[in-house]
Formats: sequence, C-alpha cells, structure tokens
Amino acid sequence: MAEAVFLARDLINTPANDLGPDDLAAAAKALATVHGARVSVIRGAALKRDFPLIEAVGRGSSRPPCLIDLTWGKPTAPRVTLVGKGVCFDSGGLDLKPSAAMLTMKKDMGGAATALAIAAMVMGARLHLRLRLLIPAVENSVSGAAFRPGDVFKSRKGLTIEIGNTDAEGRLILADALALADEEAPELLLDIATLTGAARSATGMELPPFFTDDEALAADLSRLSMAVHDPLWRLPLWQPYDFSLGSRVADLNNNPAYGYAGAITAALFLKRFVTNTRSWAHLDIPAWNDRVRPGRPIGGEANSARAIYALLKEHYGPR
Repeated sequence: MAEAVFLARDLINTPANDLGPDDLAAAAKALATVHGARVSVIRGAALKRDFPLIEAVGRGSSRPPCLIDLTWGKPTAPRVTLVGKGVCFDSGGLDLKPSAAMLTMKKDMGGAATALAIAAMVMGARLHLRLRLLIPAVENSVSGAAFRPGDVFKSRKGLTIEIGNTDAEGRLILADALALADEEAPELLLDIATLTGAARSATGMELPPFFTDDEALAADLSRLSMAVHDPLWRLPLWQPYDFSLGSRVADLNNNPAYGYAGAITAALFLKRFVTNTRSWAHLDIPAWNDRVRPGRPIGGEANSARAIYALLKEHYGPR
C-alpha cells in the first residue's frame, strides 16, 4: 500500500515536461509488467474514430492523446472498473487559465495516478476480481489545432456535446472512457478525477466529495474511508440541477448554465454516460496536500486510494 501511494505521489509531483500522455502510458505498462496485467494503448486514427472527445481535448498539444486500457484477473471474476482522469497539464485551452491557477496543473492527472495506485494495491493483494483500468491521457494546450468554444462533438455514446468552455475538459475525456467502461456493465464502476474547483470550495483540500445513487456503496465508502483515515464525504446527485446541462444545438453543454453547485453539475454530466452499470460512484479529488501533516507532505497525494482499496478488499478479498 505504501509503495502504491508513493507511486501516485511521484507521478503527480513529476513536472509536466517530463510526464505527458506517453509517459503516463509507460507508467501503466511498467505496473502491468510487475503484476502480469495486459495493457493496450489507443492512439491516432482509432482514437479519433472511437473516442472523439478524448481526441478533441488532446489535439491542441504536440504530445498526442491516448486511451490506456489495463486489464488484470480472471475473466470470470466479478468485474470492477476504474476510470482515472489523465490530463497531464491543463492550461485551460483557449479559455486560458490565469497564471496563478496554472501553477499546480501538473496534478491534473491525479485521478489517473490514484487509479494506478489502487490497481497496484488490488493486484499486489491478488483480490478476487477482474480489474479494468481506463485512463484517457491528454494535454489541454493552446494551438491552432485546439478545440474551441462553440464546437460540437459527438461522443462515443452518441450524445452530442457543445463546448461551452475548453477549461471544462476533464468531464469530456471521462465521458468517452466511462461510455467504454459502461458497455460491458461492470459490477462496480468508479471514476476518480481532479474535476472541479467547486468541490474544493465545498469541502476543502482534505475531504474529497463523492457522488453515487447507490445507498449501500455510499455507506461503505463513508464508513471505510474514516476507518482507514482517508476521508471522503458524500455530496448529492441532485437531479433537478440537470436542467443546467442543456444546449440549444446539442444534447449537452460541458459548461453548465448555472452559477452554483459546480461539483454536482459535473457529476450529473458524467452520470449521463453510465446507463448499464449497476453501481457507479464519481470521486472529485484534489490529489494534493496543501499543508504539512504527519505522513502527508505538501505535494501530490493519492486521495481515496486507501479508502477504495479497503472497499474492494472487503468485497473481493483474496481467495
């Protein structure tokens, strides 16, 4: 568990010039080699054809986007899928972030790093499950090829998305990855992402929120996160706010027309891409410690990794 947490911290702390989409794929391959997992990486024309939102977000960078797909375990075991947001650096795109907001954006792949840490724990303990890990890996950059406000793209699921803001890119790449994960209807699907500033405003840097409609899953995550000192706090998937995702020219807009509850509306956006899976939760983590605490230095952090591992160990202990 310690090695897995430090794997995530090291990846998050690595400067973005040394960690792009291909480097994130290399980290996944290295972990797979240790545990006998299988990895495929989708790039280029295949990515543009099958995962158009991932390709659109990453097209502005000189470092091409990709989708990393790791699988481990017996095919007949219960299926658990993790999706980790892998934005290796987020400039905001054409809706450019202020300079102060860009200073820690090397951590915008913290969801992917945390998902890799969970995978390392699961495989190291040989839990009785079939694990799948999906990481959409991109760099959100400014260039003549970058996607623009007002563009409309069809997602893997078939829903069309109007781009209201290029700095709301995380939900776009997660949407395509979640659609792929949902196609095989896993028993449990968890996505982990450094998604919204609204989540930080709501619960701070030390208490990441999660969202789910599954009451049993919510109770387990709350209980186990406190038991292992990796706290999580449930926020509501408040369906009446779904109105804010509307668009006059597409099925959805990635920039909700509502000035409040940004973490909730982001979760509702992702929920549109999960229709077959029985149990799903979305975790909006900071992936960062902003003050020194015992065992938690300032810098990258695998928020939720130990809590989710405790959940998976309780449900799918080694056999």
